[in-house]
Amino acid sequence: MAIKAALSGFLALLVAMGIGRFAFTPQVPLMIGAGQLTLTGAGVVATCNYLGYLLGAFDAMRSANGLEKRLWIGLWGAVALTLLSAQTHSLLAHGLLRLLIGAASGWAMVLVAAWTNDRLVQLRRPALGAAVFAGPGAGILASGLLALVMHRLGVNVADAWLVYGVTALVLVAAISPHLPRGGELTRRGPRDAMPALTPALKNLVWSYSLAGFGYILPATFLAQMAAARFPGSETGHWVWPVFGAASMAGIGVGILTRHCLSAGKRLALTLWAQTIGVVLMIAMPGVGGLMTGALLTGGGFLSVVQLTLVCARRQAPDHMRYMAGLLTCGYALGQLAGPMLSSLASALTGRLEPALVAAAAALALAGALVWRQP
Repeated sequence: MAIKAALSGFLALLVAMGIGRFAFTPQVPLMIGAGQLTLTGAGVVATCNYLGYLLGAFDAMRSANGLEKRLWIGLWGAVALTLLSAQTHSLLAHGLLRLLIGAASGWAMVLVAAWTNDRLVQLRRPALGAAVFAGPGAGILASGLLALVMHRLGVNVADAWLVYGVTALVLVAAISPHLPRGGELTRRGPRDAMPALTPALKNLVWSYSLAGFGYILPATFLAQMAAARFPGSETGHWVWPVFGAASMAGIGVGILTRHCLSAGKRLALTLWAQTIGVVLMIAMPGVGGLMTGALLTGGGFLSVVQLTLVCARRQAPDHMRYMAGLLTCGYALGQLAGPMLSSLASALTGRLEPALVAAAAALALAGALVWRQP
């Protein structure tokens, strides 16, 4: 039962986050090449996605009823909207779809995290919760490998959206029988009232918000950076799958080192590794800099999510849905600011590097804020 719950959560996050949200990243070069977006327009569309993510997470945190419906709509909505993206060609339409997909993934992220955490604690297998958060990394890896294959085959942008949508459809259909139903999430509502926000919890929220800002620029524009630096080279198409594979490996490293140091110190070290990764993307213009940057930022991506929730659970164990929602809202605000800054940087300079400097500084500060967390 525990493995079934963990696997269902893993696949739910693979679809909602890895495909629903992050299939956009390998699509950006194709959409720019097809004339659907400019680099500045891609930043605007990404901002719409992160605004939707914020709204979905906030709603999931505050709602007392209909939680299972939101989880189901979030997952199936991500499937339907990804398929609909194949018929979309304008900046306005892509922005609207990204807004809705963001809300769907915000619902899924908060509610899947809360459901699997409670379920695995009940089944006395809480350690499996870490594996659930490898789901988005698996989705990023899958979308990146699909993008690589489709690039070789010359698949156009519309057909690529269909491939991602059909993949998501198959996976959600497989896990639907195992998702929560019958008020399982709603019954836990009274336990999810707002906890006392101690200084340590406030620092955790600030750190996670800065982490959202710091990672989102490379996560959104990594494929486009590779395409711009190495036009016509297939090497550049590997950076996004490397990011996804590294994020899954990071979760594995986190599981193996869970008894080393405190969760807060491991979280700080992970954030500082991401800082180095972003700096290398700026300082080393060759393939090596971009690949190493993808390894370090990707390797820390999901570990930061999982370790932050571990810190929250240790300090507020009876308020996990609220804390997951609050943290996700902060993360979404950080993500929202990232593409806005990237749009400004690309409009003024035609380059993303100025925004990446700010991202590196945010990650470094995020690590300092959680060094003393339990």
